[in-house]
Amino acid sequence: MYKREFDQLLASGTLPKSLMLYGDNDYYLDAYAEVFIDKTGAREGMLKLYYDDYDFQAAKNHLGQSSLFGDMNLLVVRSDRKIPKKELTTLLELAAKNETNYFLYLYTGSDFKSLTASFTKKMRAEHVRFFPPSLREGVEVLQAKASRLGLAIDRYALEHLLMVLNLNLALAANELEKLAVLEGPVGTKEIDEHVFSLAPMAMDDFLLALFSRRPLAEVLHKMQQLGEDEYAILRSIEYFTAQLFLFHAYIKLHGAPDSAAILGYRLPKQLEQQRSQLAVKISLPLFGKILDALAEGELAMKAPAASTQKETLLLGVLIKIKSFLG
Repeated sequence: MYKREFDQLLASGTLPKSLMLYGDNDYYLDAYAEVFIDKTGAREGMLKLYYDDYDFQAAKNHLGQSSLFGDMNLLVVRSDRKIPKKELTTLLELAAKNETNYFLYLYTGSDFKSLTASFTKKMRAEHVRFFPPSLREGVEVLQAKASRLGLAIDRYALEHLLMVLNLNLALAANELEKLAVLEGPVGTKEIDEHVFSLAPMAMDDFLLALFSRRPLAEVLHKMQQLGEDEYAILRSIEYFTAQLFLFHAYIKLHGAPDSAAILGYRLPKQLEQQRSQLAVKISLPLFGKILDALAEGELAMKAPAASTQKETLLLGVLIKIKSFLG
């Protein structure tokens, strides 16, 4: 189910014995976990097993015990790894058959389909998926938090805060607590001075989307809202393409990537693998076409008459690159 349906379920007074929360919204993941914990009344009997601390025997023992005094037991597992199906079924059964026990599973990975199938009505279980907040929804959440903090900040500044943080609601909520320390009202000036922008991360998302052949409209709009102009975006594509070409050439010569040798500094393993996988899919003639299109786009943008046409010129370059990549 989704957030709205879960809100209705909670409002009806119905509480599942087991609950799985997942999706791309850490703020709601944490917020609804707290709501569920409070409603179970089992905070005193709670066992938290986070990430590598997960141990099936410990989890099973906690849910397998009964209380003579009617105290509640709650197992909370948070992990980006899937609990094996047999273990998950056992935990769900233990929670379902014991009225004093509850199970909360906060899954932060991406492969959730096989997990949700286990959270059935028969098991007295539910699963709730959260999505990234819209700008309007994010502002409403932050307005409520700012009010609780006694922080004077208007809607425009809250929108700016969310865009600076790439619509990361959890980070924005944390930054509000820091901004509340400042004296007086908080506006965009204070946000720019005290909040670290995630625009570089958004640029990485955009470049990966472009070369992975994913839709670009949403991520490009986000880049522009973060203040990246068309020329800066074009230059970033040029730099990224040059990096991919270096990876391609090095892998052809040596058989395996080595970012330290290629770039002069070592990338995190995940980024090194991403660059390598993209680079080997692009042929040398195709690199030539992409670089030619970028050079033509840069020259066009630098022309005196191009000041009002930069967005159109950038879109033209992006369309060409996407057509080259297939």
